[in-house]
Amino acid sequence: MKRTGLLVLLYGLGMALAAQSNQGETMYVAVKQAHLKSATGFFASSRGYLEYGEPVTVLRGTGKWVEIRSQTNPSRTGWTALLSLTSKRITGSSGSAQAREIALAGKGFNAEVEAVYKKETGAGYAAIDRLEAQSLPDGELRRFLREGRLAEGE
Repeated sequence: MKRTGLLVLLYGLGMALAAQSNQGETMYVAVKQAHLKSATGFFASSRGYLEYGEPVTVLRGTGKWVEIRSQTNPSRTGWTALLSLTSKRITGSSGSAQAREIALAGKGFNAEVEAVYKKETGAGYAAIDRLEAQSLPDGELRRFLREGRLAEGE
């Protein structure tokens, strides 16, 4: 039990140091769309989205969250999850691939992997695409968490 507590403490400290050490650094959006929030926390009001590969400047960090400014539109500032960013520059091709395809390729998915998946399972990615397209309003998510007696998180 003590070992688990120590690991959690070290993880938290590592996240805090990582957020602090990124201050002033240029980072890039590493997910399809990163939520730009008014404050830390899942239910903070939205200020919009940043797109895959968009360069940002880290203003400050706290734990799993960083306050950032878009380099393509400096009036867009807000908080996003540190895990949504990477320090590696993301470059696209000559415009032939969509951001979604580039994001999947970065995670190891490509046409060859998809073909093997279809052959072995008889399924494609259509069901996954439909699932990803679903969303719920924050009010419904909060009600679900409250009724299920689940923590809202950070």
